[in-house]
Amino acid sequence: MLAATDMGHQDQDGSFGQNPVKRADFAHRAQHLTAVVAKALIEAFYGQPQKYAYFTGCSDGGREALIEAQRYPDDFDGIIAGAGALNFMAQNAVFHAWQARANTGADDKPILLADRLPILHRAVVDACDALDGLEDGLIANPLACRFDPETVQCPADAADTSACLTAAEVDVARKFYAGPRDAATGKALTAGGPQPGSELAWAGVYVPQSADDTIFSEKVSLPVLRHMAFETDPAPGFTLADMRFDLATFDRLRVRHRLFDATNPDLSAFAGRGGKLIVWHGWSDPHISPLNSIAYYTAVRQLMGAEGTDAFARLYVLPGMYHCANGEGPHLVDLLTPMLAWVEGGVAPDSIEARRPAQAAASNFGAPRGAGGRRGMGERPAPAPGAQAAALGPTVASAGAVERSRPVYPWPYVAAWDGQGDATLVTSYRRGPAIDFVIPDWAGAGFFIPYEPAAQ
Repeated sequence: MLAATDMGHQDQDGSFGQNPVKRADFAHRAQHLTAVVAKALIEAFYGQPQKYAYFTGCSDGGREALIEAQRYPDDFDGIIAGAGALNFMAQNAVFHAWQARANTGADDKPILLADRLPILHRAVVDACDALDGLEDGLIANPLACRFDPETVQCPADAADTSACLTAAEVDVARKFYAGPRDAATGKALTAGGPQPGSELAWAGVYVPQSADDTIFSEKVSLPVLRHMAFETDPAPGFTLADMRFDLATFDRLRVRHRLFDATNPDLSAFAGRGGKLIVWHGWSDPHISPLNSIAYYTAVRQLMGAEGTDAFARLYVLPGMYHCANGEGPHLVDLLTPMLAWVEGGVAPDSIEARRPAQAAASNFGAPRGAGGRRGMGERPAPAPGAQAAALGPTVASAGAVERSRPVYPWPYVAAWDGQGDATLVTSYRRGPAIDFVIPDWAGAGFFIPYEPAAQ
């Protein structure tokens, strides 16, 4: 039996956030009550309770998945949390608001448009693709990429800017990568921004196709800022131009953090009853930086220890994958099968196989260089949250022909090409070195410690 919920509301303007009961429904109650009712229906129909219960979701569904593990550890035996909006307050009230503002000129028009993104993306790939020992159009570890957008800036006197970015466009790209900071202290206001290699996926999210198009970042941040983020709503008519990116504004988000966020690393109750958790994220996710999932998983390991965490949890970060689906890299993975084996057979997962269907390569410039062709540079835009044709298993079975496959190892390890085999085949890779990374200090670092969640 499958069950789902509308989270207690159907409006799209965030006005449900003015109602404390509906806030609680969205934050945590809806999924829990759906699980309770679904189990009751199963027992009534079959005359016996279910043997196992599983939850899977991506984007806000990933946040809901982690909320279940944190608040209702008895609801599910296995939980799969993809690209979670776990850092909900900072993600929607700050990150997306900043990305939208960063690409808005003094004339209130966008500065950087989607048709300019391939210029930036090619430069990033040229600079960082080979860092993993294989030129295949993918950056296996974006954290090792040190790219300065100024390398593609047009000369000041350039008459033709078709193959380079203007100074204003370069400034926008820098702001996207860097994220907002408090002007007085320099403190970062988000856990991290989009990673190098994700540039094509910015289209439609914070980079419009045309000057008259709306962007996702504005659509998602305004409802949260107007009706959900603060104890007292801003004055009517509030726009992103009114948003202040400083510590004083960030501190006003802390009250609702304990309601909406899913950043509590104390999963001892969930792990204690035998629950298993798989967290996954795409390195090229433009909507939610993968650094959020890495920050959460790191916090769990710090609190529960490496051995204790390995007994019940895994994190997988997929090179070249966009938000919940699609991307230039292999993005179809079956996470349900390893979860079933772990919960029902006690077999903990190691590497998982990610595949890229052949049809996804139709808009590419070519195959990986390791396969004897040119770099793969697909220009398929990232799907918006809610387009959750995510990596759950059935997608793999229906994928048809596979263009390339590779293993994805549990964080912090990367897949390394063996230097000899066909780079499009999963068998040509081995476990590579661990990524050595410490989450930079930021204003919400304290969100990732144990806390008492708010009811509403």
